[in-house]
Amino acid sequence: MATESATIPTRSATASTDDAIPEDDASEATKLFHERLQAWKHACGYIEDYVEQTSKLYTSSSKDYEKVLKTVNSPLKQGHHFDQNLGGVAGLFENLRSNTQGISNSNAETAKTLKSSVLPIFERLHSEIKNKTKELTKGAGKGGKAVDKARNTSQKHIELLGQHTAAFDSAGSNIKASDDPYILQRGVYHRLNKQVQEENNNRDDMLAVQNNFSTFEAHVLQVFQQGLNQFNQVVANQAEQTRNMYGDIVGTAQRIPPDFEWNGFVKRNAAILIDPSAPKRTVENIGFANQNHKSTQPMIAGSLERQSGLLKKYDTSFYVVTPSKYLHEFKTDDDFAKDPSPENSLYLPDCLIGAVDGVKFNVRGKDSSGGMSSALARSKEYKFKAHTPADAQKWHSVIASVAGQTTNEVPDSSAPSSPAVGGSESRQVSGAGLPPAATSQETGTTGTIAPATTATNAGNVSSDAKLAYEGVATGDKA
Repeated sequence: MATESATIPTRSATASTDDAIPEDDASEATKLFHERLQAWKHACGYIEDYVEQTSKLYTSSSKDYEKVLKTVNSPLKQGHHFDQNLGGVAGLFENLRSNTQGISNSNAETAKTLKSSVLPIFERLHSEIKNKTKELTKGAGKGGKAVDKARNTSQKHIELLGQHTAAFDSAGSNIKASDDPYILQRGVYHRLNKQVQEENNNRDDMLAVQNNFSTFEAHVLQVFQQGLNQFNQVVANQAEQTRNMYGDIVGTAQRIPPDFEWNGFVKRNAAILIDPSAPKRTVENIGFANQNHKSTQPMIAGSLERQSGLLKKYDTSFYVVTPSKYLHEFKTDDDFAKDPSPENSLYLPDCLIGAVDGVKFNVRGKDSSGGMSSALARSKEYKFKAHTPADAQKWHSVIASVAGQTTNEVPDSSAPSSPAVGGSESRQVSGAGLPPAATSQETGTTGTIAPATTATNAGNVSSDAKLAYEGVATGDKA
């Protein structure tokens, strides 16, 4: 018996370090490939969305260009100002409308091309990736599950062997035949063999999948490249069309000669526009109503000197006696530099004039020019000096013909405000206060004299002149 037991084959533990039940997940590689396929599927989906949104962009751009077209679609306001022939602004706007409509249409066509030609390339690839995922799940995925099942079976038998070997140590040889650790160990080997076969089969399947993935990913990238290349051709063609149409608009505008519209405008409106060869207007050539009415023609006009100021020096001004019996003083005879408003205005029927002394003569009266100062003005002495005795005589003669009173007092004597009583000392001007009738003019050195015809009317002496006369008379009696 001892000899037989010595010859029975026994199994001893090998020196292998492999675990019976590896800690790694048999489905780990399958999950990894599954995730990778999901990544490719998402990448393809992103490109699909990109192409689809680009297509929508061109559809929206087409509608936006329709809105742009509406800004120039209406006829030009005041369009008759532009030449309606080709080659001008009207032709430019016609070109603008045509090319804008073309850009809108080309955007719509590009949107359709992207949706019908480019997008399906990536949609087919997306389906291929989905099918690849299903193939992985049905093939390598089942192998992983089989490995997991075999490992679970082996693990149960190893645990069962562990329980009965422990029972053998405690109970001795009182063990059922079916629970003999020897039999159980052989069962473990049997199941480990099946487990290893499943693991190796799964390994071969995964190697095949792994090798096939390299080819499949190359195919995916090639489809990406082909699809994007076609996408680029479509959008580049659209960009080129847009560039050409805008270039045509610019070219049409640049071909308009700078003077094309102006020459046409001048030709069409020759009867309205100003003739550059026509002479300019001058005031001298202008006529208007009552331009030469007798009331506008001065009785005498010219320059005189008048004493004024504290220093009593003589300043030269322009003077005029009008048919309205006013003696006006102006700074200058220029009607154009500023509005000719008189500095002083003496209503001569209310004034009296002294005798001529060489070039000098005096007039007493009150300024009635209408300003603030004239409203508060009192009668005062105006001392004049002509350029020559002859000029002084002319001025004196005209003024005396319309003055309220005259006196023989010379300027160097007392003020001529007190005419002497008697016909030899003073006289009343006939027709004082009546408008003169200028019938002739006499031109002197400093002015033009137009003597007035008078009528006998001794009663028309103004109140100021009467008061002055009465004051003089009273003084003489005293």
